[in-house]
Amino acid sequence: MDNKLLEQTSLVASYVLSFNRPADAVLSYFFRNNKRLGQKDRSKISEIIFNLLRNLEKISLLLPDYAHKPRLAILSSLVIGHGLSINALQEICNVEEVEFLQRLKAQKNIFSGRLNCMAELPMWLIELLRESYNDEEILSLGRALNTSAPLDIRVNTIKEKRSKVLQQLQQEGYVAEATPYSPWGIRFEEKISLNIHPLFNNGSVEVQDEGSQLLSLLTNANRGEIVVDLCAGAGGKTLAMGAMMQNTGRIYAFDISEKRLNNLKPRLKKSGLSNVNLQLISNENDIKIKRLYGKCDMVLVDAPCSGTGTLRRNPDIKYRQSHESIQRIAMQQQSILNAAAPLVGKNGRIIYATCSLMKIENEDQINLFLQNHPEFMLADVKDFLPNIPITGKMLRFNPVTHQTDGFFAAVLQRKE
Repeated sequence: MDNKLLEQTSLVASYVLSFNRPADAVLSYFFRNNKRLGQKDRSKISEIIFNLLRNLEKISLLLPDYAHKPRLAILSSLVIGHGLSINALQEICNVEEVEFLQRLKAQKNIFSGRLNCMAELPMWLIELLRESYNDEEILSLGRALNTSAPLDIRVNTIKEKRSKVLQQLQQEGYVAEATPYSPWGIRFEEKISLNIHPLFNNGSVEVQDEGSQLLSLLTNANRGEIVVDLCAGAGGKTLAMGAMMQNTGRIYAFDISEKRLNNLKPRLKKSGLSNVNLQLISNENDIKIKRLYGKCDMVLVDAPCSGTGTLRRNPDIKYRQSHESIQRIAMQQQSILNAAAPLVGKNGRIIYATCSLMKIENEDQINLFLQNHPEFMLADVKDFLPNIPITGKMLRFNPVTHQTDGFFAAVLQRKE
């Protein structure tokens, strides 16, 4: 690493460490404004930034004012996270920086016995996780969440079969295999530039974590049904359900973000689906939703959440959320879940899902909903996903047990 690249990475870190915007958004903005940077340098800067975020609990213990010393924070992460020697960095360090790194190396045993450092999770998050996990489980979970996620794709069965796509990719030299649980998924051993591949550009495949694919499978969206995706967002599950329904019936994809729906439009067009209706709404009580009261066979509530299950991909989330923000999110989740109830017709169902690991966003939401809505009952997710190892009536995925992002889901069935 030369001094110029260190300066550029430190500049990015100064914005990332303010935690005002997602790290990937900061990187995208920086690269758009520095178009002369080659792909190799872009990859290196991204790698170093995400390595910094994955080791920030250790770094903050020794460098509490890291946000005001981004260059020193980057150097610390190169030593702690990348395992570089001080000698390897000496040419780009001044005397004070070398002395700091020497003290850092001398104090490496200070992390032992500190769960937040060993698991690389802030204490506010550990406290909430302790409602569902013991400390040994939190350590395993934290270490798994601190790794880089694999690249999973979903084959669009409207256009292709998984076996055919997998065979083509392997013949092209990609190291890929079928996902262990999803019938549509393919997993790559290494990250690839999929956005230039013809299969991606013609809508035959979509990037989607296997856990997210399984949530789509859990919806049991059937031919001819009327389905609502109440928080469609990026639309991955909308597109998966459309394929499950074999392009029949009707899916109403609602979202409060016009930008997200606009981003979904080109993906929908190339998917070959014609059974999806995109609808911009102001909130969960919009009149557009009320027109469907009692008419829906299934409503998916992929609720806005903390995103803590996706820390492998977005390690900065744990510093952009707090105990207070989770409380606000939980109130919003319950409001959206309540708004879903009148949509469901006779024998219909709600699928409530989050990419959170915390009880307050998951089991607590289901228990409160059932208290307030005696017309619904909790169905067993194993009835919808019989070939997947699941404990209990609700679904809980995590990278330790299932090698997916962290997800939660429950099926709420309207009583006859």
